[in-house]
Amino acid sequence: MRFMLLMIPKGYEKAKPGAMPDAEAVAAMMKYNESLKKAGVLISLDGLHPPSMGARVSFSGGKPKVTDGPFSEAKEVLGGYWMIQVKSREEAIEWASRCPASDNEVIEVRQVQEFSDFPADVQKAAAGFKEMQEQSAQHRA
Repeated sequence: MRFMLLMIPKGYEKAKPGAMPDAEAVAAMMKYNESLKKAGVLISLDGLHPPSMGARVSFSGGKPKVTDGPFSEAKEVLGGYWMIQVKSREEAIEWASRCPASDNEVIEVRQVQEFSDFPADVQKAAAGFKEMQEQSAQHRA
């Protein structure tokens, strides 16, 4: 089972462009990342620049509209993620609980929808999806 652990740092929605974590926090997080890797559960991980450097594309009336960050209505934003492969939701939560997060951080644990989770008609509509996944994984390697 694949899970995404989504880091949600409170206050990051207001972070200035180029804001970076301090070296001490990164060092602690790297120890955690290394433990995920050594356990063989880590698939991928990345941190994200603050929303002030991002954009959102909405589709009101079917037409794309671009809004540059920061986003005044945002209450929670992603600061980064881990993709892990574990045997259960409980194991994913256990890994999230080990993270050296600070008081202002929350980790949301979300299971990835596997192709096999979908009914036959949805699988048919998504023909070629598995190949796309494989190509993107090869591209990242």
